[in-house]
Amino acid sequence: MPEQLWLTEFLNHYFGAVTTALLQHLGIQPEYPAVPISNAFAMELVVVFLLLVFFLAVRSRLSAENPGPLQHTVEMVEEFVAQQAKEVVGPHSERYLPYAISLGLFILLCNLLGLVPGFESPTASPTVPLGCALTTFLYYHFHGIRVHRWNYYKQFIGPVWPLAPLMFLIEVISHFARLLSLTVRLYANMFAGDLITMAFFSLVPVVVPVMFLGMHLGVALMQTYIFVMLTLVYLGMAVSEEH
Repeated sequence: MPEQLWLTEFLNHYFGAVTTALLQHLGIQPEYPAVPISNAFAMELVVVFLLLVFFLAVRSRLSAENPGPLQHTVEMVEEFVAQQAKEVVGPHSERYLPYAISLGLFILLCNLLGLVPGFESPTASPTVPLGCALTTFLYYHFHGIRVHRWNYYKQFIGPVWPLAPLMFLIEVISHFARLLSLTVRLYANMFAGDLITMAFFSLVPVVVPVMFLGMHLGVALMQTYIFVMLTLVYLGMAVSEEH
């Protein structure tokens, strides 16, 4: 039986049986039928709920004549990501801003959730970074095909036809390496950060853990930035005419 956070225990108590029945109906056998909802999934639900509240709050306070502090903050974030996207992706990068900003906010909240007592970072579980990486993987390939149609395959075979089979194999491996890199980088950093923070909280009650909380915050911000930037880089490579 896995260790459960208080919210996970609550969800499994009231929704565990329904979740298990639904998974089995879909042909999925949960590892623990009595407690099918994991800590990572419960924390993702918290993040999704917080994002919905945040977006609704922003939407209700939008004003062209008298913008408030929340609107200014959101506009600063949007301008920053838009500038990065324009430099990396190029023209028409605004099309991809909703995904990049939503992905960044989701990962950032997941990373920061571990700072709240009674919660943990869902990105410290490998399944969540893998899900984000898979979504990004499918997203940039989708737009590569959308922009280039069937000519997208030329990115995988190179300009020299005799070397096309070798280049295709190398490109396929490199694209799956991107998937692995996005997953492992985010997961390893957040798992290590959570582990160090908990270890020092158990050893020293106040002063030293605060330093590691600051480090955790820095790692959370940095890993979010890296993930979003790599997403934009891969997207730019997929949709560019020169690549």
